[in-house]
Amino acid sequence: MKRFHFSLRSVAVVRAHRELRARQALAAALQACAEAEARSAAARARAVETASEITAGRSRPVRAADQVMFAALHRRECALAAEADAAAAAARAEVANRRDACIEASRQLKIVTRLEERARAAHRDSCFAFEQQQMDELSRSPSAVRGGGSTFSVKTAAGRAEGGITGAGFGSRPVEKSRN
Repeated sequence: MKRFHFSLRSVAVVRAHRELRARQALAAALQACAEAEARSAAARARAVETASEITAGRSRPVRAADQVMFAALHRRECALAAEADAAAAAARAEVANRRDACIEASRQLKIVTRLEERARAAHRDSCFAFEQQQMDELSRSPSAVRGGGSTFSVKTAAGRAEGGITGAGFGSRPVEKSRN
């Protein structure tokens, strides 16, 4: 049987590496997205905290300078929260892009894998056909036609018959079963 050789093996290797890199990039993007979401949630929490401190401070007398400082602090926290939300949205978009790239890489790898499976099946079929052709040639050889080849006989307890497996023997003549 001849050895199987897939001519697109190098393409399959490159596509497998590309898919692996795409999966790693997707994992990194998912991690970055989770971190961006956590930073965004923390920034929003700080903005809510400064707003609640400002509202709590209104119940007692506050100087005008303190009010200006609290308002500036709140605006800065809200701006940081908006920036963190934008960074989280960008991270989500990057995850979507990486996911699409990973799906495409996986699809490309599956195409080559299917091609290899088909080539293996065709190789296997051609090898079986070649072996069958050799078997047919052996059965048509001159020694088989003249009766010089070995025969297969199947015997039963009652003697020679077709079918049954009780007394199978290989040789040029049937073998008698000895009785003890």
